[in-house]
Amino acid sequence: MTPRVVRIWRLDSSDTTKEYPYVCDAVIRTGHRANIFNTQMLPHSNRIASVAGDKQVRIFDIGDIVSQAGDGRETLYTARQANVRILRCHSDSVKRITTEGTPDVFLTVSEDGTVRQHDLRAHHNCQNNQCPAPLVEFSHSLSTLSMSPLTPYQFVVAGESPYGFLFDRRQIGRHLEEEWGMPPDSRSVTTCVRRFGREARSPGESRGYPHITGVRMASDNGHEVLCSYSTDAVYLYSTRDDPHEPSAFQGGILASNDKGSQRPSPRQNADSEMSMQETPRRMSLDQLDTLMEQDIDHFLSQGASESQDGEGSTGSHEQEGVREDQDEDMVEEDDDDDEGGGAESFTNVPIILPCRKYTGACNIETVKDVNFLGPSDEFVVSGSDDGNFFIWDKASGKLCDILEGDGHVVNVIEGHPYLPLIAVSGIDTTVKLFAPTHGQSAFSRLENSDAIINHNEESSSRRVDLATLMMYARVARRAGIDGDECTTQ
Repeated sequence: MTPRVVRIWRLDSSDTTKEYPYVCDAVIRTGHRANIFNTQMLPHSNRIASVAGDKQVRIFDIGDIVSQAGDGRETLYTARQANVRILRCHSDSVKRITTEGTPDVFLTVSEDGTVRQHDLRAHHNCQNNQCPAPLVEFSHSLSTLSMSPLTPYQFVVAGESPYGFLFDRRQIGRHLEEEWGMPPDSRSVTTCVRRFGREARSPGESRGYPHITGVRMASDNGHEVLCSYSTDAVYLYSTRDDPHEPSAFQGGILASNDKGSQRPSPRQNADSEMSMQETPRRMSLDQLDTLMEQDIDHFLSQGASESQDGEGSTGSHEQEGVREDQDEDMVEEDDDDDEGGGAESFTNVPIILPCRKYTGACNIETVKDVNFLGPSDEFVVSGSDDGNFFIWDKASGKLCDILEGDGHVVNVIEGHPYLPLIAVSGIDTTVKLFAPTHGQSAFSRLENSDAIINHNEESSSRRVDLATLMMYARVARRAGIDGDECTTQ
């Protein structure tokens, strides 16, 4: 199945042989030129909005399609037959849609670093730069967006940054002063009032800049927020919690208190190689990675000393000095990436720390959403790289179940608005529906939870990002390990 179509399913009331007799009535060829990342039904209408990697937002009216359905046959519709409007306001891949309780207004978030509000009642020409200004604009890529129906004036956005950002769209200063202790941003139509972050990296989290792949605001209370960190876990926050001042954080991520990840003295750095040779089997992958990072720091400091104390001609010194300066600049850039992929935004905004953490799932390979489940958002759910999805009790953090949801990776889990159904999708070509059952589910993997979680932890700790590989290459060059020159290029 091509990823550039939208399929419309409905319950067939005439089929009494199945408990949930869903049938596919229509297939819409959207006209998107890249993968579709998200679709949403616009409330109180027959419209569907879709966003994709081709930078476009497309709106389809399926009113005629629904009225013609019922004969049990799957009907194919072209983009011309179903398309209503195309919006080209974004300059990069568009990742998520958030509706606002109206059929005409919705928000989208894009990798171009913007959040935009679209009003289908107001027409404009995107090609003539007539697009309305974005609600939010960041210097880094964004990939996830959420809003609660109980607080529609707020939304949370996140992406290539160690923080999630809470914005308040009200422009009445009294409200912002009373609730958040800060005035509205006079330069923007929204005000960033809180950031969601962590006090420290997790012990098994891979090196590299931390970022968030999914956020979700609770629909039951409007103040709880979930953030899913890449190579880490899912964290629960509350906008009602007391914030911490930004001065208490160094770049948003503090050094871990775990003894296995603290940096030793230079003498211990020199002995790290011997330590690795003596106890290779007793060390965890995280400890080995820590020792590798210590060796990198040791080699880099040695290289800097040699460049200052070495002998040779003036011209040679100047050339080596240029190379050293360039390498040092690159190291500093890598450090920036390690903390958030570049210049951080809204650094003066207070930070809220998590009140609970949900572990066990593996979030590395794809951009995964996170969600609340249950009539009162009693559960937290997330997909995983192992093809399962994990369900935790929100209040206690206890793992309730692990269910097989995809042949490869589970990315999205959505609950039905009023039926006890969960839709699960990932990399393979099927969408699975889960419903309550008597007794143990045939898809449950809870009995193997220890083995599954251990495997996921090892997978997360083995990941090496591009910035780390570049640093390893520079260490090899400084140590004189250039390797054989490639003769095939």
